Amino acid sequence: MEKKDELIEAFFREGAILFGHFVLTSGKESDYYINVKKLITNPKVLKLIAELMKEKAEELGVEFDHVAGPELGAVPIATALSLETGKPLVIVRKKPKGHGTGSQIEGEVKPGDRVLLVEDVTTTGGSVLRSAKVLENQGAKVSAILVVVDREEGARENLGDYLFAPLVTVSELFARRDSVKD
Repeated sequence: MEKKDELIEAFFREGAILFGHFVLTSGKESDYYINVKKLITNPKVLKLIAELMKEKAEELGVEFDHVAGPELGAVPIATALSLETGKPLVIVRKKPKGHGTGSQIEGEVKPGDRVLLVEDVTTTGGSVLRSAKVLENQGAKVSAILVVVDREEGARENLGDYLFAPLVTVSELFARRDSVKD
């Protein structure tokens, strides 16, 4: 089984897709919820995600000096990818710390550094876009944005200034679900 198929299988095996009524981070309402945290708390699946992201970055020719992820869902993914690639980790906080240095970034980013930004799920892309801007305000260049799953609800269009690539799209997940039902 190919790694991507293995990841798609994991969504169903781990119960990472729920059906019902949900309000998403974007504020949108949805009749399904993708809980990538169910996947990233499983070390085998987290390693698979890191391997797939490394392969995707290589396939796209993405050059990067750091791996970054916005808190909270992307931090384990960014950490696993940092271990997989040997590149330093950067964590982007939702808002600046209210104490100490007041920084919004954990890890070192210098002007000109190339950053591979990762995220667990994108809907409209708003939260990962905010993280990209935080990194750029520090002088970094976002080389690409890789996401575990894109809900295909505007993220690709809203992140049009960046190289954006999901490992899996919601269409692929639903195609797998529907093929099992038939």
